[in-house]
This record gives sequence, structure tokens and C-alpha cells, in this order.
Amino acid sequence: MAERLEAYLSRVWERPVSVADLSRIPGGASRETYRFTAKTDGQTRPLILRRDPPGSLIETDRSLEYLALESFHDRLPAPRPIAMEAEGAELERPFFIMERVEGGTAASPFTVIPYGEHARAIGEQFFSILGVIASADPDALPLARSAERPAPEDCWRIALDHWAGVIEVDQQHPQPIVWAAIRALRRRPPPPAQAVRVVHGDYRTGNFLHDGAGKILAILDWEMVHLGDPLEDLGWALDPLWGHYEADKVSGMLPRDEALAIWRRTSGLEIDEAALAWWSLFNAVKGQAIWTSAAKEYRDGGFTDPVLAISGWYTARRHDEILAAALMRLENLS
Repeated sequence: MAERLEAYLSRVWERPVSVADLSRIPGGASRETYRFTAKTDGQTRPLILRRDPPGSLIETDRSLEYLALESFHDRLPAPRPIAMEAEGAELERPFFIMERVEGGTAASPFTVIPYGEHARAIGEQFFSILGVIASADPDALPLARSAERPAPEDCWRIALDHWAGVIEVDQQHPQPIVWAAIRALRRRPPPPAQAVRVVHGDYRTGNFLHDGAGKILAILDWEMVHLGDPLEDLGWALDPLWGHYEADKVSGMLPRDEALAIWRRTSGLEIDEAALAWWSLFNAVKGQAIWTSAAKEYRDGGFTDPVLAISGWYTARRHDEILAAALMRLENLS
């Protein structure tokens, strides 16, 4: 791998490049991720390689992920993209390379009180950055070159059809709760999106780096990015699964009303509570779809990381509980 990286970078940078300290970063459902340093002309650049695996738990478009970084790295904390190869070139499978952000740590979603005394500062940045993403005009971004733009009235249906289809294909046992939620979502669709904007797709605690002293350094994991209703991202960030067991805060950071006020201010958008309730229930369906696929891949032997076994067990059962509660709230709002 190091030799292939050297050959690729030497060719595209048109000068000799040596690669050192290459190591794989564990985890990740849709890309193989490696850290390394590239040395050329007396300079050292810390970089990250994201390469498509032979098979993927979550089918995503690497070009969209790359274009999302290209769109936002100068607007908010995010790694700068360096190069992308859709055909694989010297590395044989599609990949892209981005700068590595040093000195940060990512909190596990299942850690109790991960941000300590800095929870408020982290939360203010977290929901402000999400608002910045939702405020951007997609037509003015590099992402517009590849992302499909749905009609505002179709956002919910496209999203729901996709994840319901994942569950239908991958489920290995009856799942009455999630199918009840899917039926309820179809019976009572939300209003059209107030604006079609960039949806990060997996914006949550655990998917960003912070410095341990109250500063977010980088928003990561853009592989599920798409255009849609920005309330989809907000609902995912608010999902109780990411709450770090703190009932009075969302994402282990801020009280819910404060988080929503920050998002409103930075996005310039409003929040229809009935629409947010729909997207919250939807996001629990999306989560259950991801855990369903994780369990299938683990049982079939395609991915043997124990994290996938936990996903098919603990997180799946937890999202059943969240689904049931969200379904009741949606029914009460109808």
C-alpha cells in the first residue's frame, strides 16, 4: 500500500514522494481509512486515505463525499480534500485523500458525559455548524456538480423509500416496530421542505473531532451527504441514541430549546415541530436500517468487526424503544 501511494502521489504531484507511518484506522462502515504522512521537497504532510472496500455496509458515493469537503472545508471546520480517483489508479479501488486534522479526539456516542465542563461550548459550535450547513445554497457549491436535487415535496419520500428498501432487503427476522413506523410515516407525510439544502447525513456526536478544551476541530464522515430537507440532519443530531444518557440535554451538550434556537439563528430557517417530529421518527427508522445491515453483514461474515455485532444487538434494541416513543409522539401531534 505504501509503495502504491508513493507511486500515485509522485505521479500526480510530479515530484518524488515518500510515504511513512501508514496505518489503518479501525471502524467505518463504507470506507477503509488509513493515516499516513507524505514527504516531498523536505516537507511533511499528514494525510488521510479513504478507499472503497471490496464490499460496503452502506452504499455511498465517494464523489459526493469529496465534493462535500470541497464545498465546506473553508466554511467550517472540515478536512481539506487533496485528490480523488474514481477508477482506483495505482490503488486499484476508488479512493480519495484529504488532509489530516491533528490533535483532536472523537467522543464515543456511548460514553457518559464525554465533554465534561466544555459541553456547552461544544454544543454551541455543534448546532451552529449544523446551521451553517443548512444555510448554504447548494447551487453555489461544488457539490452541485454531482448531487441530485429533489423537489421540496419529494424529499421525505426519497429518503423513506431508500431506508425502507434497505430494511426490506437486509432484515433477517420480523421487525414489527420499524414497519409500523414506516406505515405511519407514509400515512402522514411532512410538509414540503421549506428549502432544499445540503444534508450531511450522519451529523452526530462521535463524528467530529474536538480538542478536549471546548473547540471543534473537524466535522467528519460526510459519506452519506445528499440534498434534501435540512430537518433530516437536525432530527438525527437530536436522536436520543446520541444523548450520552443525559435526559435533560441533546447530544450530551445543551438543552433542546437552546440547541434549536442556535440552529434557527445560524440556518435562517424555521422549525415546524410537527415536521421535526416526522423527521425524528424517520431518523429512528434510518438508524434501524443501518443496524439491520450491520447485523446481516456480521452474520454473513462479510464484516467481522465486533462493533457490527453490537450494532445488531444493543443499538437495534435501543432504536426499537426510540421508535416506539417517537411513533407515539407523532400520533399525538396528528
